[in-house]
Amino acid sequence: MEILFLGSGTSHGVPMIHCDCDVCTSADPRNRRTRASILVRIDGSNILVDTPPDFREQMLRHRPETIDAILFTHAHADHIFGLDDVRVFSDRQGHIPCYASPAAARTIRRAFEYIFTFPDIGGGVPRIELHEIDGPFQVCGQRVVPVPILHGKAEILGFRFGAFAYLTDCSGIPERSMELLRDLDVLVLDALRPRPHPTHFSLSEAIEAAGRIKARRTLFTHITHNLDHEQTNASLPAGMQLAHDGLVLRPGE
Repeated sequence: MEILFLGSGTSHGVPMIHCDCDVCTSADPRNRRTRASILVRIDGSNILVDTPPDFREQMLRHRPETIDAILFTHAHADHIFGLDDVRVFSDRQGHIPCYASPAAARTIRRAFEYIFTFPDIGGGVPRIELHEIDGPFQVCGQRVVPVPILHGKAEILGFRFGAFAYLTDCSGIPERSMELLRDLDVLVLDALRPRPHPTHFSLSEAIEAAGRIKARRTLFTHITHNLDHEQTNASLPAGMQLAHDGLVLRPGE
């Protein structure tokens, strides 16, 4: 298994519009953060997690040959609004299976009504098959375990693939979900900024949660311009670091 970080940024992205702070003007490419998404590569298949508004830019940068399945953590704009650009892949491949919670699936059907109303107009819409998640499921031969987490008052999903787990947009982890996060090689966890936020872990909260989960390695994502990559990494506990766009992980190595 290989994990490619397509994006590691918050809903604004970094640099942020109309901001001249040190991170937004940084020459360090690790401080340039498109909206959060990953590509999970397993045995030649590419499983995409979320379709952010920067999806087109991310695909041009990394040029995967296929998108074989799409998993949605939730249906906020910064996680779904690149879905229309999936049509380039479905034009070549045919229908792409997509997976979302019932609540997220309802929002996707409403926000992209034309996909489901006019599915056969010859390349004009993405061709997808939207499946509602009701428990662990198989994608491209890989068992995927949905992990319920809190995003403010809303319950959304993280995902576990073998010994790898991805929990973005997280402000709390129910105890029943902690049981699903035992014995991880790699944990990816939301760490928005130093200050508290009502719907995301702050950096200190993320460090505390990672300490309870005890993965062998933890990467933080969904990062604002309040965290400089190099300076923040120098302050983190052993085994923890910020993710960055383009980072490639191979859990278990």
